[in-house]
Amino acid sequence: MSAGISAMKAHMDALTTVGNNVANVNTYGYKPGRITFKESIYSTQAAGSNGTETLGGTNPRQTGYGCSVGTIDLDMSTVNMESTGNARDAGIQGDGFFLLGDKNGVGLGPYTGLMLSKVGDFRVDANGYITDGYGNIVYGFATCNAEKDAAGTVTKKEEAGPSGEAISTQLVPLRLPLAAKEADKPTGAKVGDAIFPGAKANDKNVYGDYEGNPPISYNSLSIGADGKITCNNDKTGDPVVVGYIALATVTNPSGLTHTEGPYYKAMEGCGDMSVFAPNGSLAGQYLNNAEGTDKATMETMLGEGGPALLPGFLEASGTDLASEFSNMIIYQRGYQANTRIVTVTDTMLEELVNMKR
Repeated sequence: MSAGISAMKAHMDALTTVGNNVANVNTYGYKPGRITFKESIYSTQAAGSNGTETLGGTNPRQTGYGCSVGTIDLDMSTVNMESTGNARDAGIQGDGFFLLGDKNGVGLGPYTGLMLSKVGDFRVDANGYITDGYGNIVYGFATCNAEKDAAGTVTKKEEAGPSGEAISTQLVPLRLPLAAKEADKPTGAKVGDAIFPGAKANDKNVYGDYEGNPPISYNSLSIGADGKITCNNDKTGDPVVVGYIALATVTNPSGLTHTEGPYYKAMEGCGDMSVFAPNGSLAGQYLNNAEGTDKATMETMLGEGGPALLPGFLEASGTDLASEFSNMIIYQRGYQANTRIVTVTDTMLEELVNMKR
């Protein structure tokens, strides 16, 4: 009876996993679970032997006590993309996750505290922050005021982007330029200047100006395959690069801890995390990275390109209905078969009780 009951519990967990996969068949970015069983502990009635000069050896005699859940893993492979027609949406073509958090930033600390997500449904909130559908702020590399030497070369606190713009080496919450309300002494910003909170490498509270340009039109926000976020100047119509979306990868994606909704955390079991820009758009530059990854490793990884974004698309659910329905039948029959074990055992106990009659 113990074997049958334990197997029934395991098959119930399997059916719960299947049910969750089917329930999320239309959930963007959903990664289905995969369950495996393991044998439960055995009772050894007799140990095996190697035999003697006259007798052969014997095998051990062991009795099993059913099964239990072995593993429940996430299938993190990339699946199909669904077109949304929204220029603010972006899917990741390959391994990688968007980084999201709050507006306080991470400073120069490790980035493993940020949330990871596969769902790139982005928008702009009332304060100019670029957020996902749940209000969490997107992290990336923002454009900023470049500190240049006498020859006009961007200094090490910022890097030159593909289009020549100054890109902060600090991973920051991405925010559209806002109009300055008063002069800012550290940068010399004037009234009406656009500012980027958190744009410098060594101080997430330093502001960079855009030389007196007016506020940016939020409605024109678009995202490129290289992660470049572009808006249009309200007055001139000229495109303005806000920054680049950051992506992250981990050594073992299936080891990520699923928290809630589309979010994951890089906790024990997932290995090291690396941060980079999509499609190698900032390749060869030393940007911020997770604790423990050196500059040489980061530059090598960036030089290989990394996954690109697919603008106007969102990653579809990873649920395969055909497989899930097949598994549902298998697990249901497994549960049904083990109920027979319990029924037969109950009949045997009934016969045992009736022996005294």
